[in-house]
Amino acid sequence: LRRLSDRATALRFVIVGVGAAVLLFCLSWLFVSSGMPPFAGSVLAYAIAFVAAYSAQRNWTFGGDHGHGHALPRYFVLQAGCALASGLVAHVAVASFGASPFVMSALTVIGASSVSYVGSMLWVFPETCRAR
Repeated sequence: LRRLSDRATALRFVIVGVGAAVLLFCLSWLFVSSGMPPFAGSVLAYAIAFVAAYSAQRNWTFGGDHGHGHALPRYFVLQAGCALASGLVAHVAVASFGASPFVMSALTVIGASSVSYVGSMLWVFPETCRAR
């Protein structure tokens, strides 16, 4: 039963993460394609994806076991760092390499998703991950 629970948690984490990544990709592409500067468009997209992802990760993936006073500040710090890094990646991809909004969005999502996954598992929601 414990093994099944670990797999279920991992699967839910991936589902939420992929959903948030798709949302981030679509919104960053939409905002930048509509004329927003790459940094601003990516950070705004990240903020919207943040709200959706935190709610789903805490309540569905990890079963609401973590109080907002513990998990939310950590998730915020992690995601704020990811958002700023996403904005920087987006800016450099467009300004220095002439990347299209599609390529810029893909690079932003790959980098941010990787860091978010590791940080969430090891720092934001660690008790649930160790207990299962």
